[in-house]
Amino acid sequence: MINPQLLKTYKSLNDWHRFRIRLFGEGILVGLFSGLVISLFRFLLDLVEVRRADIYQYLEAGASPFLTGLWFLILALIALALFLMARYEPMASGSGIPQVKGVILGLMKMHWFRILWIKIVGGVAGIGAGLSLGREGPSIQVGAVTAQALSRSLGRTRMEERYLITSGASAGLAAAFNAPLAGTIFALEELHRNFSGAVLLPAMAAALTSTMVSRFFFGRNTIFGFYGLPTLPLKHMGFVVLIAIFAGIGGVIFNAGLLNINRFYDLRIFKNQYFKILFALICAGLLGFVLPQVLGGGAGLVNGLVQSDYTTTMLLIILAGKFLFTLISYGCGTPGGFFLPMLVLGALIGAIFANIMISSQLIAPAFGANVIILSMAAFFSSSVRAPITGTLLILEMTGSFQHMMVLAVASATAYIVAELLGGEPIYEALLMKSLKSKATHETRDERNIIEVPVCSGSSIENKRVSEIPWPEHTLLLEIKRDDKNIIVGAETRIRPGDFLYVLTESIHAPAVLKLGEEIVPKRLYGDF
Repeated sequence: MINPQLLKTYKSLNDWHRFRIRLFGEGILVGLFSGLVISLFRFLLDLVEVRRADIYQYLEAGASPFLTGLWFLILALIALALFLMARYEPMASGSGIPQVKGVILGLMKMHWFRILWIKIVGGVAGIGAGLSLGREGPSIQVGAVTAQALSRSLGRTRMEERYLITSGASAGLAAAFNAPLAGTIFALEELHRNFSGAVLLPAMAAALTSTMVSRFFFGRNTIFGFYGLPTLPLKHMGFVVLIAIFAGIGGVIFNAGLLNINRFYDLRIFKNQYFKILFALICAGLLGFVLPQVLGGGAGLVNGLVQSDYTTTMLLIILAGKFLFTLISYGCGTPGGFFLPMLVLGALIGAIFANIMISSQLIAPAFGANVIILSMAAFFSSSVRAPITGTLLILEMTGSFQHMMVLAVASATAYIVAELLGGEPIYEALLMKSLKSKATHETRDERNIIEVPVCSGSSIENKRVSEIPWPEHTLLLEIKRDDKNIIVGAETRIRPGDFLYVLTESIHAPAVLKLGEEIVPKRLYGDF
């Protein structure tokens, strides 16, 4: 008997034009629902962050020691609640972006309802209590599980569901940052690593729709308040490269810290995850009195870098505090990402360079903000290894579209620095790390149909189907070339730009995708 899932997938592949149009319509629905849910999440986060600032202002104004002790007791209770939520649904812990990547690859499962409410409630509680975490990673996962819920309600196939999950992730970032272009490109460049129409159309529809919903509630203002920036002269391009190099190094160091913070939390004093979360929240409570700038995501801090005159020494202190506290906050395993804190660290590096360069009269004071935004783009590109997303993200978050060339140069330079230093793309590295953990819902024995784009120069370019080293239990079902279906046979040759639709076990999905991506060196003059 033919599997109903496979039968539906065959029908979609055979009527590709209608399938893509349907995906576009479903992308609009995904954007609508994701935008509503994430707008609620943003509203709650804004509310608790304002209340947290009020609490510390009141406690610092001379409140009794009893009230201060009561606040730390509340933090301990929040730690207990976060611990119980993390134990109930481990897939809701952390950023959520590696988990979404794992689901798109078919390597993980998500229980959408559990993750939806835990990500929102846990994110509001942890970030509201002061942990140095951002809303963007959780928003991406919330958008993804919202799309998954829609897919399940419509009875879609696993292949179609993965397209919708990519769209939901795109909608999540777009709504969180008010950045539809960056949301679309992030889903393509980082999550799906595929620019086919089947991915692009629903992702774009979802990102645009969720941004419209978000702007309905929060207005059109950019996340960062950088307005009227002058254009950086070409004579300063050498400084752009220099700053990008240092920001790129910073991104590699940040990634290493995130990947190794577990060594700190492996100390015997942390008997279980509750003690890890409690430690992070006690640190938040203490920092609220001595260095409140490092609490929360940090969007206000970035705006303050332009509006306030921080000394270089103070910026170095804030940078060190934000760096260490972000590692502590992320490492404890509560719902919350490091997307925004990562941008804040890049901004702080830029602010330090701006102070030094302005005081040395290397640049005019009016260009200080320019240095900050290009450093953000470079830091992001080095850490995530997604330079297009980094460039577009900072453009949309600052509204500085006339600085595209400078930001692109900074992003590309930082990317090269990270490659030369051997740094790992952070979300891929975290995914591989989580797959080794027993705290994930793996789907290694399931069979899925995946879309494999064939890059120019890949190991399977111009090879016959019979010559390709397919993993066990793998079957090539369909080849799409210029929107045409190619009949698959043993002698069929694979061409660059083809999209292969392959039935394989989930455990083999990364290896199958690598066949289309892996570049092999050509013999010199071999084509002449």
